[in-house]
Amino acid sequence: MKNAPDMDNADSRRRTLLKLLAGGVGVAALLRKAGAQTQMARNPGLYLVQGDVRVNGKPAKAGELVRGSDAVTTGRGALAVFSIGEDAFLMRENSRANFTGQDLVLDAVRLVTGKLLSVFVTGHAVKLETPTAVIGIRGTGAYMEAERARTYFCLCYGSAEIASANGSMRDSYSTTHHESPRYIYNDGRRNAIASASVINHTDSELIMLESLVGRTPPAAFMDSPYRY
Repeated sequence: MKNAPDMDNADSRRRTLLKLLAGGVGVAALLRKAGAQTQMARNPGLYLVQGDVRVNGKPAKAGELVRGSDAVTTGRGALAVFSIGEDAFLMRENSRANFTGQDLVLDAVRLVTGKLLSVFVTGHAVKLETPTAVIGIRGTGAYMEAERARTYFCLCYGSAEIASANGSMRDSYSTTHHESPRYIYNDGRRNAIASASVINHTDSELIMLESLVGRTPPAAFMDSPYRY
């Protein structure tokens, strides 16, 4: 059984999650509903299960542990918010991610299809993969959309090394506040890494995910004069 401070911290993180997403953010009502109906576990893997969410092919429920060797999928209209150790994720509908690691320590995330917002603990290298891209990160916030022909990748803050899956083009860069989203192709085109715009993820969602694992985004991100 968890001790009182641990329980208090988990309760505080859930309250922060609900507060940050209240009003105007699409998942806010879902989170309120989840909190009322399921009374999320004290130290969950899955904070929110909305619709058809599965772990290793089996229907999932809030409070269920997600480990570093699991696969998480969401169906049409579904949404999942979960943590694996010190890393946290928001997975949108029609998505599948295969995680690789030991127990609650991640080494790699393969987004097979769909949309995934992630925050990772500083100091531990993780490889992100999609059908068209290979990305090395260490302690970042990142958003990915995986399609058959291309990957959308926004390095929300931190540093990354990105490459097309066939290795034809590579780049290394750092950001503090969504400065350089990219499309990454793997079809042999000359410009396999191209500039993109910020789409389909928000600062509030990133702050929420960090709060679930007891952190806040870097000061440069929080001090940015503009918000998404």
